[in-house]
Amino acid sequence: MPAGPIRKLSASGTDPVAYALPIGGDELALAPLLGQTLRLSFTGGIRCIHCDRSTKKSFGQGYCFPCYRRLARCDGCIVRPELCHFANGTCREPAWAETHCRIPHFIYLANASALKVGITRAHQATTRWIDQGAVQALPVLRVETRLDSGLAEVAFKAHVSDRTDWRAMLRGEPDPVDLAAARDALFERVEASGGDLPGERLGAESPVRIRYPVLAYPRSPVSIDLEKTRRVEGTLIGIKGQYLLLDTGVVNVRKYAGYQLEIPD
Repeated sequence: MPAGPIRKLSASGTDPVAYALPIGGDELALAPLLGQTLRLSFTGGIRCIHCDRSTKKSFGQGYCFPCYRRLARCDGCIVRPELCHFANGTCREPAWAETHCRIPHFIYLANASALKVGITRAHQATTRWIDQGAVQALPVLRVETRLDSGLAEVAFKAHVSDRTDWRAMLRGEPDPVDLAAARDALFERVEASGGDLPGERLGAESPVRIRYPVLAYPRSPVSIDLEKTRRVEGTLIGIKGQYLLLDTGVVNVRKYAGYQLEIPD
C-alpha cells in the first residue's frame, strides 16, 4: 500500500502526458489506474516539503510556518515578480535567487481555459504549461531575469488575462487558439499603448500541443477538500494539470503537498 507525504504530480511527455504521484519516497504511476477505483486516505499528518518537520497547518502549498516566513521561494515577489527586490539587497535568500530568479525566463501565451499570458523559467517551460493544464503554449519573449519577466507580464496583462479558470479547464478542451496570431496582435497592442517590453522577441517558435490522459471530463467539477473529506473514493477518469479527476470530484494534488496519504491497493 503506497503511503507517506505526497508531492505535486510529476509529469513527462506531451502526447499524452505521463503522470506519477510522488508518495512516501516512491512514485505511483497513474496511467494504469485510469478507469479503476482510486482510494485516498488522509492520515491527518502534514510534513513541511522543505525541512520535513511535522506541522499542523500547511502554508504556501507545502511549507511549515517558519519556512514560509524564511524562504525566498515563499515571498510575495514569486507570485508578483515585478516586485522583485533582489537589487535592493533585501532578498531572503540571495544564493537561491541567483539560481532561480537571476536566470533566463520566458513570457508565454497558453490556452488552458482560454488565452492567457504567463511566465516561467526557461528550462522548465513544458512542466509549467502541463501544471496549468494548457493544451497549447507558445513562448513569445525571452528575458534575463524574473524581474524583467514580471515587468513584461504586467505590460501584456493590460490586454490579456493571466488567469486560468480551473473549472472551465477541467470541464473539457478549450477552443483552439491561433497563438502566433495572438502573439503578433499583443505586441501591436502593447506598442500602441506605449508599453515597453524588455528582452528578445521570439517569432520562430512553433506552438507546443499537449494531450492529457482523460477518459471523460466532469460536467461540473467539484473540488474535494482532504481536510474535511479524509477518505476519498471514486473512479479515476483523468489527470490534467495538477488535478486528479474522479467521478466523485477532483483533487488538486499540488495544494496538498506534504500531506500524508495512504492509497489502499
